[in-house]
Amino acid sequence: MPPHPESTPDLVGGLSKGVEGARDEIELLGVDIGGTFTDFVLLRNDQLVIHKLLSTPDDPSRALLEGVRDLRLASDGEIIHGSTVATNALLERKGARTALLTTRGFADVIEIGRQNRLRLYDFAQSKPAPFVPPEWRFEVAERLDEQGRVLLPIDANDLNALGERLIAEQIESLAVCFLFSFLNPAHERAVRAALQIPYLSLSSDVLPEYREYERVSTTVINAYVAPIVARYVEQLEHGLAGRRLRMMQSNGGSIRATTAKSVAARTALSGPAGGVVGAFAAAQLAGFDQIITFDMGGTSTDVSLCAGEPLETSEGSIAGFPLRLPMLDIHTVGAGGGSLARVDAGGALRVGPESAGAKPGPACYGRGGAHVTVTDANLLLGRLAPGKFLGGRMRLDVPAAEAATDRLAQAMDCDRLTAAAGVVRVVNATMERAIRRVSIERGFDPREFTLVAFGGAGPMHACALAAALNIPRVLVPRHPGVLSALGMLTADIVKDFSQSALHEARRLDTALIQTLYEPILERARREMTAEGVAPGRLALLLSMDLRYVGQSYEIRVTYDNLPDTLTRFHAAHLQRFVHANERLPVEVVTLRVKAVGRTPKPRLQPPARWRPKAVFHQPDIMRDELQAGDEIIGPSVIYQFDATTYVADGWRGEVDETINLILRPV
Repeated sequence: MPPHPESTPDLVGGLSKGVEGARDEIELLGVDIGGTFTDFVLLRNDQLVIHKLLSTPDDPSRALLEGVRDLRLASDGEIIHGSTVATNALLERKGARTALLTTRGFADVIEIGRQNRLRLYDFAQSKPAPFVPPEWRFEVAERLDEQGRVLLPIDANDLNALGERLIAEQIESLAVCFLFSFLNPAHERAVRAALQIPYLSLSSDVLPEYREYERVSTTVINAYVAPIVARYVEQLEHGLAGRRLRMMQSNGGSIRATTAKSVAARTALSGPAGGVVGAFAAAQLAGFDQIITFDMGGTSTDVSLCAGEPLETSEGSIAGFPLRLPMLDIHTVGAGGGSLARVDAGGALRVGPESAGAKPGPACYGRGGAHVTVTDANLLLGRLAPGKFLGGRMRLDVPAAEAATDRLAQAMDCDRLTAAAGVVRVVNATMERAIRRVSIERGFDPREFTLVAFGGAGPMHACALAAALNIPRVLVPRHPGVLSALGMLTADIVKDFSQSALHEARRLDTALIQTLYEPILERARREMTAEGVAPGRLALLLSMDLRYVGQSYEIRVTYDNLPDTLTRFHAAHLQRFVHANERLPVEVVTLRVKAVGRTPKPRLQPPARWRPKAVFHQPDIMRDELQAGDEIIGPSVIYQFDATTYVADGWRGEVDETINLILRPV
């Protein structure tokens, strides 16, 4: 059997794509670790070099460091890395020994939570256990009022006794969340000064906003994963031997690795965020800014809607708990190329969320996988060629895929190809529901958007999803299989800052608003300077969370002046909830500042034309043969190293000036 990608260190020379860039003073490497493959995009001497390795789930850093060696990254090179370490620690509940310190009487806020039900009519559902067990939830006598004024000072003797208890319990990380500390952080900072503990997360630093449960949950999540992320970063820094390391965040920007150690929760969805950033950048170059991103990898599918820009949310959750940090609005489902198919007890075909992962992987990888996956189904349906996977460097095992599918077909009482087609239809239905959730369910019409398909498997399923949702066109970027890693090279340096305000808008004027914003702006400038951002590259973007007085949830809108901001709020409320009332009083709930350090972007230039335009009407095409202006008439399969594109029957494709594929129904 030919060697797998991880054993072919000569990929570097063979994968240069001749893409010009703007940052030729240093080498930049984007790295995205997925459930099946780890993707690399290197910007070197005005060219992009792409590389893939099978992921190493037991130690994600091993694949990253191996890729750095394969690519021979320069000693002064810089890595921008999207990590799943925090996500995995939360989902697998393998975080640090974490304790929680709260105001006396509030230790069980994390247990009580909210009373809303995830599944309204499921009477047997149970809530996941908090990350901090009852015996590690501590209380201290202190109290602030609703204005942040001290009612009961914190007792230093109580803190000394707590320190001894933490040592006895071998607590590694402590989350501190006092009542109304978002208005006055003095008591939380007193804890920091008094206790000697390796990792300490203060809610006044992590999330200085009101809503006690969400603030406690977010602070606990940060404390739970901070030691895990810190050790991972330190291990990487040691292996990188002085090369600079930046980490992607869930908000689509990057930060120094040193910063990531203390705000670890901000990296939880960094990989998918890189994909949205890359997809939006590619779509803008192609002339589209109303897009739905569709990132189908080996384990999961991530979708996001960009209405003129990537959309953010502060109402995310992970592992069943609120994570109220700014993040790109991404919806994830357990549907990927490695998703396992099975027949359930009722005789229905199920696909995912369980995945074959990198080991053993799909049956056709020939690494011991015995169950049929979406990749196996696509292979048997002729949408993958055994000898062209990963540019021919990894030959797929057709007999193994057939044997696995035959077992599924027997359980379904049908033939092999019917079973394979069923697997694809079921996984498509899962992904279609995900796209509906970020579009139709939020008041957006998919017919007004372009579907940007990427990830190793996304372009194979894009035509079917677009047809089901009446999306008029599909854009497949030039490097779809590594677009998340490429997006990391285009990401700016971004930090988000917030502060609860809770003022009626009619009681505010410009001077008071500026006074409220100034401490946030000062902190933003200080921390961005520490990130190495020069003043001339810094942009400070202001926004507000607003609601009608009496409502429970807010809408975020940009702020430049109060009248225009209120107008935008009413319009956004109408778009989201189909009603608005400009006569109702509006409350300013939270002030936000997004600090953006602009970075130079790679300029993706098309290669020179070397022949007249052509029309391809054939079953198999190599993407390297395509140039601007070419047309493809489906059905056809387009192969390239990092992904495979299926142009369905009744669809037509064209190659644009930046070598994107634009697919439309005939």
